[in-house]
Amino acid sequence: MSNYVQSTNFATKDNLSSGDPLKIVKGTEINTEFANIAIAVATKADLASPTFTGTPAAPTASSGTNTTQLATTAFVQAAVTAGIQALHPVGSIYTAVVSTNPGTLLGFGTWTAFGAGRVMVGFDSSNSLFDTAEETGGSADAITVSHTHTATVTDSGHRHELAANVSSGSVYPNTTVTSSNQIIANAWASNSESYILAGTSTDATIGRSSSETTGVSVANSSTGSSGTNANYPPYITVYMWKRTA
Repeated sequence: MSNYVQSTNFATKDNLSSGDPLKIVKGTEINTEFANIAIAVATKADLASPTFTGTPAAPTASSGTNTTQLATTAFVQAAVTAGIQALHPVGSIYTAVVSTNPGTLLGFGTWTAFGAGRVMVGFDSSNSLFDTAEETGGSADAITVSHTHTATVTDSGHRHELAANVSSGSVYPNTTVTSSNQIIANAWASNSESYILAGTSTDATIGRSSSETTGVSVANSSTGSSGTNANYPPYITVYMWKRTA
């Protein structure tokens, strides 16, 4: 783009004396001026909807300007940077799945690694565990809480009887005494089952000689597990950074 430059000063001709050949306005002089004007006009942009070529420059408006003034690339870059910084003030947390420091990614601020191996929990002023920012707690290891299982079995009382039975002139049960002073009473002469009364006068037991159970069983058991790194919720690993400046 060039400006119009006048080649002939026509006003000076007025001061020349009559008969001076320079006082005459020549056609070539007029053509030269028209050519200069044409070149200047051709290299100017139109006022309405101009089309620029090359690398046009303009004054950069101050930050925060909100008018129809032309915005330069410098103004736009400053506005974008200010907007990103407003979204990430000092004290904010940045998460990503790449290990590059946000100071490099975003182009501003001082960032330090944050919360290694921990999950974040929302602030809760009503809970002493979560009522202070950056308060830590919890355990990665699972621990079964100490507890006791109790069971009570009540027996209202029962007895084992030895009975006699008269059949065809015989009396049952048949009783014998063993060498260990056990009294054995057979329920029937042809039956292998027998009742044993054994012991001393202060410690006597009675029962069938075959093995029997009461039908009541009690078992104490526990559930859950303890172990290192066994107390995590479902998780996904990311990089976390805190802006400090």
